[in-house]
Order: sequence, then C-alpha cells, then structure tokens
Amino acid sequence: MSLTTQSAFRVPLHCKARQTPYPVGGVKRFPVPDDKVPWEVDWLEYKPIEFTTDHVLSKPVWADPDLSKNSKNKLKFNEIDGKVNRRSHMGKYRLQDSLPQNPCGRTGMEGRGTLGKWGPNHAADPIVTRWKRSTNSDKVKHSDGKNILQFVAIKRKDSGLWAIPGGMVDAGDTVSATLKREFGEEAMNSLEATGKEKKALEKEVAKLFRHGIEVYRGYVDDPRNTDNAWMETVAVNFHDDTGKSVGKFTLHAGDDAADVHWTDIGSDLSLYASHISFIEKVATRLEAHW
Repeated sequence: MSLTTQSAFRVPLHCKARQTPYPVGGVKRFPVPDDKVPWEVDWLEYKPIEFTTDHVLSKPVWADPDLSKNSKNKLKFNEIDGKVNRRSHMGKYRLQDSLPQNPCGRTGMEGRGTLGKWGPNHAADPIVTRWKRSTNSDKVKHSDGKNILQFVAIKRKDSGLWAIPGGMVDAGDTVSATLKREFGEEAMNSLEATGKEKKALEKEVAKLFRHGIEVYRGYVDDPRNTDNAWMETVAVNFHDDTGKSVGKFTLHAGDDAADVHWTDIGSDLSLYASHISFIEKVATRLEAHW
C-alpha cells in the first residue's frame, strides 16, 4: 500500500486525557486545570493518582512488564525494542524517574491505566469514505451546495461511543497490515464470513487499501491516557469515489464493535477521542459538506 501524506494539524490542549473518573474502575484523577497541563509550568502541589488495571498487571502478551522502583525490568525507550516500537510520532519524549513522560502534559494519573505499553501505544485508524447517493445513484448535496460524505463508523463495546474502526498495532506488525485487518474485523466482520464471501471481501478491501491518504500521525487525546502511557495513531483515508468497491458491501459489526453503519459526515458528529478532528480533515480534503 502506498500512502500519500498530508500535513498534520497541531494537537490541541488535551481534555479527554484529563476526564474523571477514568473510563475503567471509576478511579478519579487528580484535577489538572488548563494552565497547569504543560510540564514546563512548576506545580509542587501536583500529586497524580497511580493506577494500572489488574488485567494489565496480570501480564497479558500485549502488555509491558511492571516498572516499579524495585523492578529489574529494563525497556529501551525512544527506540525499537525487539519487536516493540517505543518511538513516538511526536519526536523524542522525556523520561522522569526512568518512566516516559506524556509529551502533551499532565493528566492527573500515573501508571498505565488500561494501556499495555509504557510510553506510546500505537494504533492505526482507517477512515473509509464514500459519497452519499440517492436511489438513482446521484450524489446527495447538502443545503450548502457541497456533496455529503459518509464514513464507516463503529459503536465501541467498551464506551458505547461511535468511532473509526481502528485498532492497536501489534508488536512486529506494520501500520498498513493493521489498517486492513482492523477494518475487515470490526466493520465487515471478516472473522465470520464464509470462504466465498471472505475472498470477495478481501479482494475489494485490498484494492481500496492500495492507495490511501494519511491525514494524521501523532498523539491522540484519549480518555485512557496517563502521565506515563498514551495513545498515538496514524489515520489514513481510503475513499471509494464511485461507491462500487467497499462502498457496495453490507456492513457487519464484529470483534470490538457493537454496531456499524455508514454515517453522514458533518460538524455535529460526536465521536470517540480525537476522531472528530480526523474526520474534519478528510471532509476538508475532499471538499465535502462539514
């Protein structure tokens, strides 16, 4: 797959990364006002809550080892560490007390929360779009005169929020492979497809996914973020201009998705984490209604 990269936009002051209580466990963060988010601002009274879920601490294969003060475990931060990419899309991040420091500032919580990796946790978000069409296949226009764009949205099982059907980049995997896998599993339920259906599905997804436009690469303002662990992503737009490729398939929710459908794009959308910013970038690029 070849990717054409567009310039990324600046990450705004993170807000969802300071939401309290934390999305799992009901743990309340130490309150962080806007003016105290940057690490450059001295704040002696800052006492973040330390929290990592029992599931992460139980050492599943995707999680890092514990790095408590008495731990002998060592990780190679800001490097490729075996099969794990510990480099950040934001550049080199600082370490504080031998632990990674969130490059976008304080969150009110230490540890990893529900995230498996110390430092950046890499994801990939495929934004699959098509034009909204009438029954006679004409493009549907908004009252502002611009064509209405649709994208594949899934309803997350964990939060109930609508989102882009993305997922984590596994150790040793590529962003390209993750984009295709997550879209197939979450939006088209390729795990449940029959042999014939799966082949047709994979053929069309592969065709569409040969060419994508990268719309964002960097930090994600995610409610799971902490001072020591945070989400980063590469968001790529795959546009079915004619609606005759992936756009013609029936969507079936699977894997981590509770529901899935083609969703009209507009400024009134309410989406998970920073996903609304990615969608706006796509609408602007394709000169669609926003």
